[in-house]
Amino acid sequence: MTLTSREGRCLRLAQVSASAGTRRKEDVSYTVGEVAAIAHVTVRTLHHYDEIGLLTPSARTDAGYRCYSSGDLERLQQILFYRELGFSLERIATAMTNDGDARTQLLQQRRLLGEEISRLQAMAAAVERALEATEMGISLTAEERFEVFGQFRPEDHEAEVRERWGNTEAFAESQRRTARYSKEDWRRLMSEAGEIYAALAAVMQAGTLATSVVAMDLAERHRQHLSKWFYECSHERHRVLGEMYVSDPRFAEVYERTATGLAAYLRDAIVANAHRG
Repeated sequence: MTLTSREGRCLRLAQVSASAGTRRKEDVSYTVGEVAAIAHVTVRTLHHYDEIGLLTPSARTDAGYRCYSSGDLERLQQILFYRELGFSLERIATAMTNDGDARTQLLQQRRLLGEEISRLQAMAAAVERALEATEMGISLTAEERFEVFGQFRPEDHEAEVRERWGNTEAFAESQRRTARYSKEDWRRLMSEAGEIYAALAAVMQAGTLATSVVAMDLAERHRQHLSKWFYECSHERHRVLGEMYVSDPRFAEVYERTATGLAAYLRDAIVANAHRG
């Protein structure tokens, strides 16, 4: 079985701890070479730790050779753990000086591991979102994506879109078009959509019925917007989208951020416009 570099480092940490525990009763001394082999570090590294006072061996032979105790191996385990978390040697020295007894150190390690797990999970989620965005054809930098979309993330809706239309020509056409869009294209697209949403919200808040001509005209403008930027949107497909805007909270949120009730209002205007058309 082949271990990843991280798995290998974790195994070495465990080996250091196991070696210290197995031989503690005898309190057998370790040579610098033995410690280097157990921990998979270089002898030069151990010499450096000694020189800076981070890991000073408990004893030396008459000839001046370093002798490490089981307690020294436990301290080395702590050092390697902090190094795995990316701590500098100076920060490790401070942490180990302030940590106090073994229980306090273990609690500190547990907290740091929790933070590291959360950080890695966040990184994994970010990579996953980037992959989803790439599959959708959104080839923008992180800064450009924020400029264009703000808090809205198109990939949040990718699973629903694929489930409904993944095998359709409309979906394939949308993929082909958006793959070519630049940041400016996306900004124009989002600006046009925002203007439509704002106009719909204005007529809704003015008390205009969704079945009115002005509301139907805006629904038609919305349909034409989709046809222009994504795929040819028929009245029937537009009606299906309108139902989804209401039934799926992820889609509804896009419209509700502009005005409460806008998703349902747009759906009703789409239905009326489809009947008219």
